[in-house]
Amino acid sequence: MFAYLMDIWDNIKSVLSYITPIDILDIIFLSVIMFFCIKLMRETRAEQLIKGIVFLSVLLFFLEQLQFKVMGIIAQTFFNIGLLAIIVMFQPELRRILERVGRTKMSKRLPFLEQASDEENKKNTIVINSIAKACEGLSRTMTGALIVIERQTKLGEQIETGTLINAVPSAELFGNIFVPNTPLHDGAVIIRDGLIHAAACYLPKPAKEELVPKELGTRHRAAIGISEVSDAIVIVVSEETGVISVAEDGKLTRNFSGVTLRKYLTEQLIRTAPENPKKTKKAASGKGKKQKETAVK
Repeated sequence: MFAYLMDIWDNIKSVLSYITPIDILDIIFLSVIMFFCIKLMRETRAEQLIKGIVFLSVLLFFLEQLQFKVMGIIAQTFFNIGLLAIIVMFQPELRRILERVGRTKMSKRLPFLEQASDEENKKNTIVINSIAKACEGLSRTMTGALIVIERQTKLGEQIETGTLINAVPSAELFGNIFVPNTPLHDGAVIIRDGLIHAAACYLPKPAKEELVPKELGTRHRAAIGISEVSDAIVIVVSEETGVISVAEDGKLTRNFSGVTLRKYLTEQLIRTAPENPKKTKKAASGKGKKQKETAVK
């Protein structure tokens, strides 16, 4: 028994002796990529397709091992065109993965790359105040509204489905757009570069529409859908309950008030220049010294 365990240990050591740091990094990267792919495809149509492909692959492999000639030819043909078939079948999921990779926000992860712009912050402040004030009024009157704030991901496809406006945002203008039974009320308003760029825009459905709660209407589903394929912030006002919600990164957060909505949008849209650590430290030191001197007096 001892000799058997020693043989196993010797085999393990021989395998480990061939592993280099590059191999370890290779395994780690592959594991991370597989984890995110599984996470993106979980609870979607792709998950069922993967299960079917795995089952069929295992079945054909065993049939080929049993020397079923016809099944062997089918298995070989299947694996030859398998990659192309996977690309065709998983096209929506692959597009979703590439879109998420393409809109990675490095500025949030690397603060020194983020540049503050007074003009941009001024425009965003007007947008934030207008949206917050408008949503308060629309919520009180239970008037449905759908507002999309474009960020890094451009929404040209959705803008083309609507009507161009290019107007400075205001609570009054939002109120007029979303008046029921008017030409522009049905659809989404898209904010671009601090302006109401277009109205009555159509948005895509969510990838996991069957998982969206049934009590949520068309506006909420459209908000989740566009937030899944872009980095936009989407504000929704329910015409049934007057509840204000925000969709971002495929997630819907509900029960905002005018105050909390203004605070949330300010945190997301207003950028400030990174503070100089030396100046901050010096200021804090000077303040502490002054306080100490005052205490002594």
